[in-house]
Amino acid sequence: MRAMVTGGAGFIGSHLVELLIAEGHDVSIVDDLSTGKRTNILPEAHFYFADIRSEEIKDVISTERPDVIFHQAAQSSVKVSTDDPRRDADINILGLIRLLDAASASGVRKVVFASSGATYGNPQYLPMDEDHPQLPESPYGITKLMSEHYLKYYALDRGVAFTALRYGNVYGPRQDPHGEAGVVAIFTQQLLDGKTPTVHWDGKQTRDYVSVKDVARANLAAAFRGDGRAFCIGTGKGTSVNTIFSLLCKATGRDVEPMHSPRRPGDLRHAHFDCTRARKELGWTATMPLQQGLTDTVQAFREQIAAERKVLTVG
Repeated sequence: MRAMVTGGAGFIGSHLVELLIAEGHDVSIVDDLSTGKRTNILPEAHFYFADIRSEEIKDVISTERPDVIFHQAAQSSVKVSTDDPRRDADINILGLIRLLDAASASGVRKVVFASSGATYGNPQYLPMDEDHPQLPESPYGITKLMSEHYLKYYALDRGVAFTALRYGNVYGPRQDPHGEAGVVAIFTQQLLDGKTPTVHWDGKQTRDYVSVKDVARANLAAAFRGDGRAFCIGTGKGTSVNTIFSLLCKATGRDVEPMHSPRRPGDLRHAHFDCTRARKELGWTATMPLQQGLTDTVQAFREQIAAERKVLTVG
């Protein structure tokens, strides 16, 4: 398969590229490196420095003519989306439309789209499945929902098939601990730096934490199955922030009590998925045990810190 990964130098995208290459596929990466990193780019992949909103994207897709585009590139910060809804829509909606126009013109068979559980908003029931009402409460969630509608239109009118994957809380190596990062990356970095992390609210709120390795496998499965469908991608289990903190303390060898701060506006009490459809139709299920996934993440952060210190020492 000829595969293209937008955002392939980023957190999820780089793991997907790694898996695709390991499975013997021909891979190209499109990334403007606004959040992605050159160090994440594997030499086996063809790299194009480009913004998905630019005119250049049409030439890139025409040159590569991928069978499948894995669209990971996005404005992924909920806070940025609330601060600047126009920028969020420009990247997530207009960028997708430009990509789909180029895909249609070049005969791309399918787009596998990184959607989000944020399209659901406040859960009306748990676990949430694909039929749960989509009532997003942030511009980010709105753009992901609208993107799913555009994908349906292009499939119907232009013949570009799609599968949308609604991610849970993805964690793992290479996640940036700064900005709009998940608590796993933030806590890991702070614990390794000798700092005391802050837990918002009482820490009893739960989320569906899914390993980036499992998410990469879900994308690969969706390249060949699930046309025209959306899938919840998670573990099917809710895990509290307090549990995440405790497990990370164990993995880092730290014994500290977290600081606490008030609940943030919009914070949900509980959220996790029913992933039955993904198991039945994609043949996919999350397999990474949480403790193992967190241990692997801590080890990767340790190695990154050591590498950065070595560079500083040599410099």
